[in-house]
Amino acid sequence: MRRLAEKTLNSTTAEVAAGHASSAQGAPHDRRIAPYPLYLYLDGQPVVVVGAGAVAERKIATLLERGASVTVVAPDATDEVKRWAADERIRWHERGYRTGDLAGALLVIGSTSDEAVNRLVFDDACEAHQLVNIVDVPELCTCIVPSIMRRGRLQIAVSSAGAAPTIARDIRLGLEEAYPAYWADYIDLLGDVRMLVKQRVEGPASARRPLYEAVAASDLLERIAAGERPEAEDVYAAVVMPLLEGGMR
Repeated sequence: MRRLAEKTLNSTTAEVAAGHASSAQGAPHDRRIAPYPLYLYLDGQPVVVVGAGAVAERKIATLLERGASVTVVAPDATDEVKRWAADERIRWHERGYRTGDLAGALLVIGSTSDEAVNRLVFDDACEAHQLVNIVDVPELCTCIVPSIMRRGRLQIAVSSAGAAPTIARDIRLGLEEAYPAYWADYIDLLGDVRMLVKQRVEGPASARRPLYEAVAASDLLERIAAGERPEAEDVYAAVVMPLLEGGMR
């Protein structure tokens, strides 16, 4: 468990697989080329979702959690999507898709049952060099949304680049068992201690790295698993200060 903690302090691994269309006409990408893993900060960023059924609803919910500015284009919608529109959490164009609806979007998600519409959305997005994901149609995607295991700020993503989504899901379920819910509190605490170290310990990043490693190597994870909730200041005093006083500065 401690080794897991040591690997987690400085960075957590997550993946949003992103590629690029091979032409402005939206030709499917070469699937022999591995996608590039990437995280996107979507807070305040424009995203267009074409479709408003049950699958689209789940996509929209996640986008709203991430702070995206969501516009939905669909002639009908689930009750939840209608509520979001009524509450002005999203913009809803209550009609079918038209070329031009994607203007200004950073990310485009297509989730309709009409293959022709999905293809048009893909082509339009590619022509404008926008990231596009047509749900469950890997060949019409320039980015792939992976299967996510989330524990607060810790996110671990798994993607098979559309080749075996069931396997990706099974791996995610295994990760959920390996990283119980209390990891969210653990990651928050590590982040708080890290911030204190950055604020108080001068010098290059390499000088602070041993301090981060010492915190991760401590018994914090075991204590949190047992129900304790240590404060960042207490951890700093108990773990970091003795090292600084011993000459690690």
